[in-house]
This record gives sequence, C-alpha cells and structure tokens, in this order.
Amino acid sequence: MRRSSAADLPLPPPVPGAPPAPPAAGSDWSTLRRLGPYLWRWRWRVGLALACLIAAKGANIGVPLVLKQLVDALDLKPGDPRSVLAVPVALLLAYGALRVSVTLFTELREFVFYPVAARVARNVSLEAFEHLLALSLRFHLTRQTGGVSRDMERGSRAIVSLLNYTVYHIVPTAVEITLVIGLLASRFDGWFAAIAFGALGCYVGFTVTVTEWRTRFRRAMNEQDSRANTRAIDALLNYETVKVFGNEAFEQRRYDDNLRQLERASVKSQTSLSLLNLGQSLIIAVAVTLLVWRATVGVVDGTMTLGDLVLVNALMIQLYMPLNFLGVLYREIKQSLIDMEKMWTLLGEHREVADAPGAPALALQGPPAVAFHHVDFGYEPQRRILHDVSFEIPAGRTVAVVGPSGSGKSTLARLLFRFYDVDGGAITVGGQDLRAVTQASLRQAIGIVPQDTVLFNDTVEYNIAYGRPGADRAAVEAAARSAHIHDFIARSPRGYETMVGERGLKLSGGEKQRVAIARTLLKDPPVMVFDEATSALDSANERAIQAELARVARDRTTLVVAHRLSTVVDAHQILVMEHGRIVERGTHVELLAADGAYARMWRLQQQGRAGAPADGGSTLAEAVPAA
Repeated sequence: MRRSSAADLPLPPPVPGAPPAPPAAGSDWSTLRRLGPYLWRWRWRVGLALACLIAAKGANIGVPLVLKQLVDALDLKPGDPRSVLAVPVALLLAYGALRVSVTLFTELREFVFYPVAARVARNVSLEAFEHLLALSLRFHLTRQTGGVSRDMERGSRAIVSLLNYTVYHIVPTAVEITLVIGLLASRFDGWFAAIAFGALGCYVGFTVTVTEWRTRFRRAMNEQDSRANTRAIDALLNYETVKVFGNEAFEQRRYDDNLRQLERASVKSQTSLSLLNLGQSLIIAVAVTLLVWRATVGVVDGTMTLGDLVLVNALMIQLYMPLNFLGVLYREIKQSLIDMEKMWTLLGEHREVADAPGAPALALQGPPAVAFHHVDFGYEPQRRILHDVSFEIPAGRTVAVVGPSGSGKSTLARLLFRFYDVDGGAITVGGQDLRAVTQASLRQAIGIVPQDTVLFNDTVEYNIAYGRPGADRAAVEAAARSAHIHDFIARSPRGYETMVGERGLKLSGGEKQRVAIARTLLKDPPVMVFDEATSALDSANERAIQAELARVARDRTTLVVAHRLSTVVDAHQILVMEHGRIVERGTHVELLAADGAYARMWRLQQQGRAGAPADGGSTLAEAVPAA
C-alpha cells in the first residue's frame, strides 16, 4: 500500500458550531424556557397535577362560601319558630367534605408531580456532567474543580426548588387570587374587587422591585461561596504540600478572606429582606382593614348579612396567606434562577473538540500505523509548541521521543488522544484522520501509562479494573501480576479492597505507577503510549517491569516518551526534539555515530551514572526484533 501524506488526506467534516449562548443574567424567561423540553416528556403528569391543583383551589374557595351559608342559617332571633329545626347537617357535611378535599387534592398533586421534578433534576445534572466530561482538556486546566462542583450542586437543587415552587405555590396562588377577586366582584359592589386588586398590584410591584434590588446581594453570596469552596478544596487536596511548607495559617487566612466577604454579602441580603417583609405586611394590613371596614358598613346598612361579613373576612384571610407567601416564593424563585445560571453557562460551554457529524468509529484490523503529518500546534496562539512535526510509527513498531523538558514530547501524546485539535497538518491512525472518527473509538484503541498517575479514591481493584470496566477478579489479578504489584496487594490486610485514598495518596509513587501499568495492561489496546512509565520505580522493579512492557509492546504500535535514554536504546527509531521541532532521528547506534544532540545527552547521562551500577535488565525494545 502507498504511504499516505497529509496532502492525500480528505479534510474532515467541519465540527458543529458552539451551542446557543446561555441566558444572560436576569433573563429569567429564557432560563425557564430551557426547562420546557424536559417537562414536555412528562406532560401527562404535569397536566394531571394541574387538574388536581385546580380542584384543590376550587374546594378551598368553597369552604368560606359554605361557612357563609352556615352563619346565615344560624342567624335566628330568640323565639323564631325555625330555631326548633335541626342544625343544617347537610351544610356541615359539605363544609367537612370541602376541608378534606383540599388536603386530598393537594397531596394527590404532590404525589403526581414530585417524580417529575426529581427526574428533571436528574436529567439536567446528568447532562451537565456528560457535557463537562466532553469539554476539552483546555477547559478543565483553566477551571477550578471546587467552584464547578458547587455550581452543579446548587444548580441541581435550584431546578427541584423552582419546579416545586412553581407548581406547588405560584400557580395555585395565581388561581386562588383569580377566584377570590372574581368572587368579590360578582357578589359585592365594585369597591371590594378594586381594593383587593389594588392591593395585589401594589404588593407585586413592591415585591418585584425590592427583590430585583436584592438580587445583586445573592449573586455576591454565590460568588464568594464558590470561591471559598474552591480554596478549601484546593487546600485539602494539596494537604501534604500545605503541611510540608507549614502554611496552615496562610491557607486559613485565604479561606477566611472569602468567608468575610460572604458574611458581608449575607448580612446585606438579610437586612434588605427585613425591609421587604415590613413593606409587604404594611400593604396587606391596609387592604384587609379597608375590606373589613366596607363589609362592616354593609352589615350596618342592611345590604350585607353577617354571613357576607364572615365570607369577606375568610376570603381575605385566604388571599392574605398566599400573598404573604408569594413574596417568599418570588425571592426563592429568583434565587433559584440565579443558582441555575452557572449550570446553564456550563451547559453552554463550547466543545472545543467535538466529533464531526456522522463520524464513524475508528476501524482497525491489528496494530495500526500512526503518523504525524506536518503538525503545528500551540496551547495559545502566541505560544507555539510544535513546528512542522512529521514522523510515522509503523504498525507493531516502537518509536521513542526524547529531548529536554518543554520540547513538546508529552504534547504529542495529548494530540494523539485528541485532547486538542492540531492547528495545522493532520494525525492519522491506520490511515484515518483523528478528526474524522469518533473520540470514544479512538481513545478505546489507545492506552497510556503516564508519568504522573492520579487514582480514584476507591479500592485497588476498582482502579485497576478501570482499564476495562466489568473485568472479573481473575483478569485484574493477572494484570497486577504483570505489573509486579500483586504480591504487594496480597500482603495488604484488605488485599484488593484496599482504599488508595484521595488521588492515590495512600500509595507510594512507585505503587501508583504500577497500578497505572496494570490498568493499561488490562485495557489491552493496539496502540500504547509510555510517558516515563517507570520513572517512579526503583532499579529492581524498573528492570522487571521494563521487560514486561517490552513484551506488551511486541505486537503493538508504541510511542515512548522518555528522559532516561537507557530505557529506549533498542527502539526501532528515536526522535530527538528541541523547541518543538524534530532535530534528529535514527536508531541509538546511528544517533551516537552522528555525534549530535542525542550523543551529547547520552554522554551527560552516562557521566551522571558514573560510579553507579551499570544498567542491567531488559529495556523496552529488547523483546522487539530490530528494524
């Protein structure tokens, strides 16, 4: 087959554009509309819940109407012949039935709707988590995990709160206010409806105005809360560093600085809340006083009965309670919307690296050839890392990359995994451009043993089995034996159930690296990347594991990033990088004969080893036939 070049490769389909921008701060209707598709999946439950809501409020309004009839029926003068009649049993039964109906339909509404709120919160949280995992490495390197975690946590809680407040309180309150004002307008003179409606307008206007003013205090609280949480998590994750440098007091001062600002914002929020509550109570008190005064005048004039007075008073009590709670609800809803803003912002983050529309899975038959075609790349536009890098790793062969720190060696591995897209040129695996296949299939075909191993805070077995979720214990133990860590695990009191601690801090550097090697061996991919895979091991274990890695690499396409040249002397080809460019390439013997950059590094490392025992044991490519 003809070897492909960058010019022969078809351009991959364009990556879809960024999703619509998240709603701007204060765009409450946009935030609410984004919940619409999630609720539409449960529309029959939402409809049933609304029907129960209307039934409950209808029964609630019926209670004072029946109470009026009872009062009028019992308003008898002494000696009235009707006083010998029985108490109006039917009205009493109706009154009790309406009371029970209010509770029945209210609880039925909650029974029907709460699963909807819980499922919507779950779906949105899962979508946000999936989106965060799909975002580029650049995003995660610039974000602070503590703040992102707190934003997701608050956003998830806010969704449940928003839906519950809306369906359980806001809509019922709106229905009840409409029924009360309509009843007052239909049964009494226009002043009753005018007073109630005017009070409602003043109340809502005052509440909205003051709450909007208070919103900035809530935003400040959220910001300081996220910062404080981020600093606390950073300090706890880097506990050893803090202790080693004796900076406990320094970290406490940094944390307290955010807590102090959070305290100030919280005090301002609570002070403004008192002002809001006072204004709301004043508006309601004036309205109730005016309505009761109008009803009293009506009774004195004979245009209204005592039952009417009781009805007006009962209706105003029913109107007062939801109105009083409406202020709290509006504040909570505004706060929930604020809390949801950052979650929507996370969901609106552009996926810098995304699969092309309709991209197929990477198709491989055996170990593939890996090629870099005139690759240019920089993490930032002003900082170019790779300059016109071209090389090929033939199928089943081993290529090593050496060079000083900062020369771009580890960047090659990141680009191979497509954590970033190249700025120019192309990378192919099995002749297929990485940008034209799915990321999941690409990464499934590549395994890496990194220099800096980070483990999950779980058991040793879980961390090894992470290379192939679902693998049985026998496969995990086989991989551990190959990585020469099985004996260490077996000697531990809990064996494979031993917890490794946060980021694996309970294990030594060598133990963590051997777990990483076992994890990659269990994955068993056709392409392997070793990034200083044995840097944290002692000499005896390094020789043993180097031999095992050589066996593993025998039938795989392997890229080795190394600083110690003695570990790659038998690679099929060695690339020497400086300042993002390949300055030399060839076998170990050829590069020594050229007496260039590689030969100088070799002499320096040999001088550094003077007096130390000669390197014994196997090297990475000992088991690989020479090219």
